[in-house]
Amino acid sequence: MSYLKFDKTLLINLDKSLSKEMIRTNRAGTYNSTTLIDCNTRKYHGQLVMPLPELDDSNHVLLSSLDETVIQHGAEFNLGIHKYNGNNFSPNGHKYIRQFDCDVISRTIYRVGGVVLSKERMLVSFEPRILIKYTLLEAHSPTTLRFKPFLAFRSVNILSKQNDNADTSYTEIANGTKNCLYPGYPCLFMQFSKKSSYHHQPSWYKNIEYYKEQERGYDYTEDLVVPGDFEMPIKKGETIIFSAGISEISPRKLAKLWEDELLRRNKRDNMFNTLSNSAQQFYKREGENTFLLAGYPWFGARARDQFVALPGCTLSTKRHDYFDAIMKTSVAEITDFIAGKDLSQKLKGIDEPDALLWFIWTVQQFAQTTDIETANKRFGSIISEIINFIRKQNHPRLLLHANGLLHTEGREKPASWMNAVENNFPITPRTGYVVEINALWYNALKFAATIVRANNEENAADILDYQAEMTREAFVQTFWNGSYLFDYVDGYYKNPEVRPNMIYAVSLPFSPLEKKQQKAVLDICTKELLTPKGLRSLSPKSGSYRPNYIGGMLERDRNYHNGPVWPFTFGAYAMAYLRINKESGRSFIERMLTGIEAELTELCVGTVPELFDGNPPYKGHGGMSFAMSVAEILRVLDYLQTNENI
Repeated sequence: MSYLKFDKTLLINLDKSLSKEMIRTNRAGTYNSTTLIDCNTRKYHGQLVMPLPELDDSNHVLLSSLDETVIQHGAEFNLGIHKYNGNNFSPNGHKYIRQFDCDVISRTIYRVGGVVLSKERMLVSFEPRILIKYTLLEAHSPTTLRFKPFLAFRSVNILSKQNDNADTSYTEIANGTKNCLYPGYPCLFMQFSKKSSYHHQPSWYKNIEYYKEQERGYDYTEDLVVPGDFEMPIKKGETIIFSAGISEISPRKLAKLWEDELLRRNKRDNMFNTLSNSAQQFYKREGENTFLLAGYPWFGARARDQFVALPGCTLSTKRHDYFDAIMKTSVAEITDFIAGKDLSQKLKGIDEPDALLWFIWTVQQFAQTTDIETANKRFGSIISEIINFIRKQNHPRLLLHANGLLHTEGREKPASWMNAVENNFPITPRTGYVVEINALWYNALKFAATIVRANNEENAADILDYQAEMTREAFVQTFWNGSYLFDYVDGYYKNPEVRPNMIYAVSLPFSPLEKKQQKAVLDICTKELLTPKGLRSLSPKSGSYRPNYIGGMLERDRNYHNGPVWPFTFGAYAMAYLRINKESGRSFIERMLTGIEAELTELCVGTVPELFDGNPPYKGHGGMSFAMSVAEILRVLDYLQTNENI
């Protein structure tokens, strides 16, 4: 039985099928994304979307859509679909879809009378090129295929409008054309494995709508250029491959390129394999550097997200090669930051208060999968540099107070992952002593002592242990309120809001809390924050609780961290729950995972989004595929699989 399969009953129902998306990447920043029925609903959707650093820092949509038409006996059946004003869809190609599945690569089956056509697609690894393979499975009479490309040539942050500057001319190349709408853009090479006839008839298709952008309060209407169409006959059993990229390719090589790329793909036949596949979509190789993108479709590489997600996206999936490559880039970035050099901006947020502490946690996870000696050899030096950098008060956003706790200013600039802003000021101004930052600091000191001890430097290790004990005592005195932990403490003000940040004081390998305190924190998180998708960002008992991520940008930002569920927090919760309940807690965590598994066929097929509404039915929102969400669930799955007895 197919794990990720959808039948015609769902696909022809626009209310259901338009909400389901897919995304694939080439591990170098290029991606392909649309809905299951190929109707774009976001300005970020497109058949070929890629970074163009020579233009700016954003991604750019070159090929927005490719409409197919089946022709028999002079009758035309258009398989495409676009939304226009008044909730009108034209053409209505979705009515011909009989099946969609993506157990290995995405495949759509169409039936038009006696014609059965298969469409499969994939990106070429590390190259900005989309391949779409068409196979005529059934046909009782001569059949012709027509292809109509919709060109955008724009940033994902803006929409195209009809204009006189677009260059709609073309150059004929082998089995296709070369087009470039605007200066500064690379040419788009559209080719087929089979000779086609091209009819050049440039036209603008106006007022195509993206309802996801309309929901978000943005401009949602676009005009796209169709330069012409390609047409060719196809016989039963015959395969035709379409290629779109920024360089020309020999049509004779397309069949072999397809087969070679197919061998790289892994089957998505269960939750772990599916999320492992999703994790690899976040890898981005850029020259000699390798990063882990925070998510799709609009996130770049962010330090905090990268370090939180790295263990799950690499170590849990046995991709140590990518762990090594990303850590090599990370260490270079951290070294420059500590040395006071200008930041590259390729890995954003390296200077945020908790970023370096999450890096140490990442090394700690590596040590658990290998051994402390290997971790010390690879990363002992940079960990010592980070600890000394903070202890010497050189970090621009952290102050180490005499009580051993780290203080950060979060009123004017966000200090943690709860980083939404309004008028450039934090909506959730967590400032002073922040609970997870100091839990991470205690954990970092204890792990650093372990690393130093591996070098037989007992005196240095004892000093770190002594400082850690000071931090632990101050942590309990400052944050413990008798029932749970304050979210942050700023002078005499102690923020009592029940938020998921306190769970890290339980889940981290070194906890500053006693067992009873750990259980109390776990209990309140379970009672007030836990949902089938992870932990809410704020308890429903709070007067500031805003569970639904809806409305315009300002409303969404105000709600962002004040109620919606962030599934990445499930990783910390699960580890805390298993720490307290041991083996007896396994079945509960496994049942919780089934609630998350259900999402693999919802918002974006085969992956997990950025967040969910805080109340039932817990609708998914935000980035359609989010690295921390995928990673932390993978880390829990891997932990359960590799530990027979907890």
